[in-house]
Amino acid sequence: MSKKRKQKSGDRPDTGRKVVSRNRKARHQYDVLDELECGIMLTGSEVKSIRDGKVSIDEAYARMIGGELWLIGARIAEYPQANVMNHEPERRRKLLVHKRQLHKFAETATQQGLTLVPLTIHFSRGRVKVGLAVARGRKTYDKRDKLRTKSDRAEMQRQLRR
Repeated sequence: MSKKRKQKSGDRPDTGRKVVSRNRKARHQYDVLDELECGIMLTGSEVKSIRDGKVSIDEAYARMIGGELWLIGARIAEYPQANVMNHEPERRRKLLVHKRQLHKFAETATQQGLTLVPLTIHFSRGRVKVGLAVARGRKTYDKRDKLRTKSDRAEMQRQLRR
Protein backbone atom coordinates (compact mmCIF):
# COMPACT_ATOMS: atom_id res chain seq x y z
CA MET A 1 0.00 0.00 0.00
CA SER A 2 1.56 3.27 -1.06
CA LYS A 3 1.13 6.42 0.93
CA LYS A 4 0.38 9.59 -0.96
CA ARG A 5 2.74 12.41 -0.20
CA LYS A 6 1.02 15.69 0.54
CA GLN A 7 1.80 18.13 -2.25
CA LYS A 8 3.02 21.61 -1.46
CA SER A 9 1.55 24.46 -3.44
CA GLY A 10 4.81 24.84 -5.39
CA ASP A 11 4.76 21.17 -6.46
CA ARG A 12 1.30 21.30 -7.97
CA PRO A 13 1.33 20.92 -11.77
CA ASP A 14 -2.10 22.57 -12.10
CA THR A 15 -1.56 26.34 -11.96
CA GLY A 16 -5.25 27.15 -11.50
CA ARG A 17 -5.55 28.65 -15.00
CA LYS A 18 -8.81 28.09 -16.84
CA VAL A 19 -8.55 29.32 -20.43
CA VAL A 20 -11.83 30.84 -21.59
CA SER A 21 -10.87 32.16 -25.02
CA ARG A 22 -7.84 31.59 -27.21
CA ASN A 23 -6.73 33.56 -30.27
CA ARG A 24 -5.81 30.55 -32.43
CA LYS A 25 -4.92 32.58 -35.52
CA ALA A 26 -2.38 34.74 -33.67
CA ARG A 27 0.45 32.20 -33.73
CA HIS A 28 -0.15 31.63 -37.45
CA GLN A 29 -0.30 35.29 -38.42
CA TYR A 30 2.44 36.57 -36.08
CA ASP A 31 5.87 35.61 -34.78
CA VAL A 32 5.51 35.88 -31.01
CA LEU A 33 8.59 37.58 -29.53
CA ASP A 34 7.62 38.07 -25.87
CA GLU A 35 4.61 37.27 -23.67
CA LEU A 36 3.07 38.93 -20.63
CA GLU A 37 0.11 38.17 -18.36
CA CYS A 38 -1.87 41.24 -17.34
CA GLY A 39 -5.11 42.02 -15.59
CA ILE A 40 -8.10 43.68 -17.18
CA MET A 41 -10.56 46.22 -15.77
CA LEU A 42 -14.10 44.85 -16.19
CA THR A 43 -17.64 45.41 -14.92
CA GLY A 44 -19.61 42.68 -13.15
CA SER A 45 -21.76 41.76 -16.15
CA GLU A 46 -18.61 41.37 -18.28
CA VAL A 47 -17.08 38.91 -15.82
CA LYS A 48 -20.27 36.84 -15.77
CA SER A 49 -20.38 36.83 -19.56
CA ILE A 50 -16.72 35.71 -19.69
CA ARG A 51 -17.50 32.88 -17.22
CA ASP A 52 -20.18 31.76 -19.71
CA GLY A 53 -17.53 31.76 -22.46
CA LYS A 54 -19.16 34.55 -24.48
CA VAL A 55 -15.94 36.36 -25.41
CA SER A 56 -14.00 36.74 -28.67
CA ILE A 57 -10.48 38.15 -29.07
CA ASP A 58 -9.90 37.18 -32.71
CA GLU A 59 -9.85 40.76 -33.99
CA ALA A 60 -8.47 42.37 -30.81
CA TYR A 61 -5.19 44.20 -30.23
CA ALA A 62 -3.64 46.32 -27.50
CA ARG A 63 -2.48 49.92 -27.82
CA MET A 64 -0.68 52.49 -25.67
CA ILE A 65 -2.98 55.51 -25.23
CA GLY A 66 -2.05 58.30 -22.86
CA GLY A 67 0.57 56.26 -21.02
CA GLU A 68 -1.86 53.39 -20.36
CA LEU A 69 -2.40 50.05 -22.06
CA TRP A 70 -5.85 49.45 -23.62
CA LEU A 71 -7.44 46.36 -25.17
CA ILE A 72 -9.33 47.33 -28.33
CA GLY A 73 -11.64 45.20 -30.46
CA ALA A 74 -12.37 42.44 -27.94
CA ARG A 75 -16.02 41.44 -27.95
CA ILE A 76 -17.65 40.40 -24.68
CA ALA A 77 -21.32 39.60 -25.30
CA GLU A 78 -24.00 41.22 -23.15
CA TYR A 79 -25.10 39.24 -20.11
CA PRO A 80 -28.86 38.65 -20.52
CA GLN A 81 -29.69 38.70 -16.79
CA ALA A 82 -27.99 42.10 -16.25
CA ASN A 83 -30.94 44.01 -17.79
CA VAL A 84 -30.36 47.74 -17.31
CA MET A 85 -26.89 47.39 -15.76
CA ASN A 86 -25.44 45.74 -18.88
CA HIS A 87 -22.19 46.73 -20.61
CA GLU A 88 -21.27 47.79 -24.13
CA PRO A 89 -19.94 44.67 -25.98
CA GLU A 90 -17.04 46.26 -27.89
CA ARG A 91 -15.79 49.02 -25.61
CA ARG A 92 -12.11 49.70 -24.90
CA ARG A 93 -10.89 48.00 -21.74
CA LYS A 94 -7.93 49.07 -19.63
CA LEU A 95 -5.20 46.49 -19.11
CA LEU A 96 -3.49 46.40 -15.72
CA VAL A 97 0.30 45.97 -15.71
CA HIS A 98 3.19 47.08 -13.53
CA LYS A 99 4.98 50.26 -14.65
CA ARG A 100 8.25 48.44 -15.36
CA GLN A 101 6.46 45.91 -17.57
CA LEU A 102 4.51 48.68 -19.27
CA HIS A 103 7.67 50.63 -20.18
CA LYS A 104 9.44 47.48 -21.38
CA PHE A 105 6.50 46.35 -23.50
CA ALA A 106 5.67 49.82 -24.80
CA GLU A 107 9.29 50.32 -25.88
CA THR A 108 9.35 47.15 -27.96
CA ALA A 109 5.80 47.57 -29.29
CA THR A 110 6.52 51.01 -30.75
CA GLN A 111 9.21 49.56 -33.03
CA GLN A 112 8.38 49.26 -36.70
CA GLY A 113 6.31 46.20 -37.56
CA LEU A 114 5.56 45.10 -33.97
CA THR A 115 2.13 44.90 -32.38
CA LEU A 116 0.54 43.83 -29.09
CA VAL A 117 -1.76 40.85 -29.64
CA PRO A 118 -3.91 39.10 -27.00
CA LEU A 119 -3.34 35.33 -27.07
CA THR A 120 -5.69 34.15 -24.33
CA ILE A 121 -8.29 35.29 -21.83
CA HIS A 122 -8.19 33.09 -18.76
CA PHE A 123 -9.00 32.92 -15.07
CA SER A 124 -6.09 32.80 -12.66
CA ARG A 125 -7.12 32.33 -9.01
CA GLY A 126 -10.57 33.75 -9.73
CA ARG A 127 -9.35 36.85 -11.59
CA VAL A 128 -9.67 37.47 -15.32
CA LYS A 129 -6.26 37.76 -16.99
CA VAL A 130 -5.18 38.47 -20.56
CA GLY A 131 -2.16 36.75 -22.08
CA LEU A 132 -0.59 39.50 -24.21
CA ALA A 133 2.26 39.10 -26.71
CA VAL A 134 4.61 41.41 -28.56
CA ALA A 135 4.51 40.03 -32.09
CA ARG A 136 5.78 40.73 -35.59
CA GLY A 137 3.40 40.16 -38.51
CA ARG A 138 4.31 37.37 -40.90
CA LYS A 139 4.32 37.71 -44.65
CA THR A 140 2.30 35.25 -46.74
CA TYR A 141 5.41 33.32 -47.82
CA ASP A 142 6.49 32.98 -44.17
CA LYS A 143 3.10 31.45 -43.31
CA ARG A 144 3.39 28.98 -46.20
CA ASP A 145 6.95 28.09 -45.19
CA LYS A 146 5.93 27.41 -41.60
CA LEU A 147 3.04 25.17 -42.73
CA ARG A 148 5.42 23.31 -45.06
CA THR A 149 7.99 22.65 -42.31
CA LYS A 150 5.22 21.55 -39.94
CA SER A 151 3.85 19.04 -42.46
CA ASP A 152 7.39 17.79 -43.24
CA ARG A 153 8.07 17.25 -39.53
CA ALA A 154 4.76 15.34 -39.16
CA GLU A 155 5.65 13.16 -42.17
CA MET A 156 9.06 12.35 -40.67
CA GLN A 157 7.40 11.35 -37.39
CA ARG A 158 4.99 9.07 -39.30
CA GLN A 159 7.90 7.41 -41.12
CA LEU A 160 9.82 6.88 -37.88
CA ARG A 161 6.83 5.15 -36.26
CA ARG A 162 6.65 2.60 -39.10
